[in-house]
Amino acid sequence: MTAPAPVRPSGSAPVTRAGHRSRFSSVAAKYIMAITGLIFSAYVLVHMIGNLKVYQGPEAFNSYAHWLRNAFYPVLPYEGLLWILRVVLLVSVLAHIVCALILKARARRARGGARAPSIRRRRGLGLSVFAGRSMLVTGVVLLLFVIFHVLDLTTGTSPAAPGGFQAATHDTSHAYSNLVDSFSRWPASLIYILAMLALALHLLHGLVSTVYDLGIGVGSTARNILAVVALLVAVVVALGNITIPVAVLTGLIS
Repeated sequence: MTAPAPVRPSGSAPVTRAGHRSRFSSVAAKYIMAITGLIFSAYVLVHMIGNLKVYQGPEAFNSYAHWLRNAFYPVLPYEGLLWILRVVLLVSVLAHIVCALILKARARRARGGARAPSIRRRRGLGLSVFAGRSMLVTGVVLLLFVIFHVLDLTTGTSPAAPGGFQAATHDTSHAYSNLVDSFSRWPASLIYILAMLALALHLLHGLVSTVYDLGIGVGSTARNILAVVALLVAVVVALGNITIPVAVLTGLIS
């Protein structure tokens, strides 16, 4: 008679056929997802604040974009700060995606194909539950959007970018005119708006989940407060960014 398979505690590392535990545990994957998620959340918040400088006019917005490229020069080379941010974000995004896929695959194997009841039902706002169920979809949408956004407003690659795209130089920035030219195209604005809605859902669930993944113990009241704070952050970031293409399309920014 074959001996029954050993039962392992929830969240522990999976056991291989040889009986040894995998070096990369699900707990570690959750920690990595939480930390990289916080990095991404901090970036999109700061990025949104910088984007709102467009309302101060071309000179202020172009000066801000120019400063980003020359920040801490000559300690850092030209665009040094931007490349540091890009590398950190790229590594964070890749680690986030890999860990998400690992956890998704392990959860599917553990369920044996059956759909397990979501514990998120007891964790605050019902909207957070919906956001949790759509994390994979919103994550894919955001990944595709980042690629489009870089081609549109960073590299100026056609057909993502407008025909009049002007690359920045060591002395000048054309960030304002590039942004206006891009968002004057309603398909580009629509893509941006939809991506910001996906970002709001992703942030909402991600910020709430981070507290649990990092092992921060909170009561039911604190969970509800946390869910409201996460909702506010997600809404502020999304709406702050959405106002920009809307302002361009309506002629408020031109």
